[in-house]
Amino acid sequence: MQSLRVEADEATAKVEELQKQVKALEHENLQKEQEITSLQHRNGLLDAQVEKLEAEKKDLKASAGDTQQHATQNETLQRRLQLLEEEAEEADKNLRETNDKLRQTDVKAGHFERKVQALEQERDQWETKYEEVSKKYAAIQKDLENLQIEISGM
Repeated sequence: MQSLRVEADEATAKVEELQKQVKALEHENLQKEQEITSLQHRNGLLDAQVEKLEAEKKDLKASAGDTQQHATQNETLQRRLQLLEEEAEEADKNLRETNDKLRQTDVKAGHFERKVQALEQERDQWETKYEEVSKKYAAIQKDLENLQIEISGM
């Protein structure tokens, strides 16, 4: 009997020891599950952060592309502005030359207008002289006819 008691005590001790081991393993298992849950939560947060960073990266790439496009567009507009400024300078130069030629033409026109006025005055004087001479000629012609009539009548 005693050997059964000893066996029972040993079995009881072994059961208690195994129960302690089971409790320790259950406790360890619970800690591991909590750690797994914590790590899964942290993994979820990190995945969300990765997605956020990837979206930000995509936005930054798009922004960089837009910046490059704006830089290219800016260069194009700068070249266009330079060409327009050069064209404006050329047009201004042509305008000054045209104004100079217009002033010269106005001076010449004024000169020719004075010349025309002088020639018109001279023409008027000649017309007046012609009318006077025509009147004198007509008077002399009449006197000549009268003289011829008188000479014929004599």
